Amino acid sequence: MAPTESDSALYQAMRLIRVFEERALDLVATGEIVGGIHPYIGEEAVAVGVCAALRADDVIASTHRGHGHVLAKGADPARMMAELFGRTTGLNRGRGGSMHAADVSKGILGANAIVGANAAIIAGAAWAARQSGRDQVAVSFFGDGALNQGVLLEALNLAALWRLPVLFVCENNGYATTMPTRDGVAGTAVGRAAAFGIPAAVVDGMDVAEVRAAAATAVARAAAGGGPTFLECLTYRFECHHTVERALRVDYRTEAEIASWRTRDPLVIQGNRLDAARRDDIDAEIDTIITDAVEFARSSPRPHPVDALDHLYASGLRPRAGVS
Repeated sequence: MAPTESDSALYQAMRLIRVFEERALDLVATGEIVGGIHPYIGEEAVAVGVCAALRADDVIASTHRGHGHVLAKGADPARMMAELFGRTTGLNRGRGGSMHAADVSKGILGANAIVGANAAIIAGAAWAARQSGRDQVAVSFFGDGALNQGVLLEALNLAALWRLPVLFVCENNGYATTMPTRDGVAGTAVGRAAAFGIPAAVVDGMDVAEVRAAAATAVARAAAGGGPTFLECLTYRFECHHTVERALRVDYRTEAEIASWRTRDPLVIQGNRLDAARRDDIDAEIDTIITDAVEFARSSPRPHPVDALDHLYASGLRPRAGVS
């Protein structure tokens, strides 16, 4: 079967995330990005597959490992890079950083460093959309480490009870930080959804086409008033949980395990659906985009201390008077 433009777009979106994350890892190592990141390398098919099934006005909320979701939903990679650099041209003026990037204009309600916390935010967004008569769909991304968090279970309950247009996406990469999922999760991810009467499916999270197909069905159901769906996407992060692992030399996975998962690299799977020339063109284009993004971030101004208390309140009110 000949590759389609959609095949190219899916590969392009995943390649953007992959190269962005690879460059970010290099910039953490050189100290230009301070504080480290949670790399998304290996999991790109989940963010891209789900976001490819959404409309522009649908909304998402992400996790501490959120760069992939933010980029897949359409955020400007240059402004995302500037956010990691802590520059005023960043998505959030450098105040959100790696774990709290947001772009409401793109339907990105924000990454969230609190495990599982965005599920309640998304349930609220879905309820608000329905109350306003809009057929928006809201997506909550979370990892297997969130499966035991009460806030996620509360959100599942409300979404089912009120038939909210929510897609719950569990990115099961096998580990909650360093703990294997099997050692920390009783029962199954989809079993939790089933307990609330929410349709659930296990999806190959390394194949963007399968993720998109499952997400498209769930999104259509939600938009039509059918209520929430739960997808467990089986995936794997090729890199560390957080870049601090490189200094701590944490040892909890075997090289054989990592190598085995790398044989199912989602970029290779999707790239093989394109001809080599088209793939090379996309790779070159993405390299240029990310190089330009890094230069944009480097040349952007740093925030001034005098503005440190700005933007804490939507009204513009500063928390203390007389600060200069």
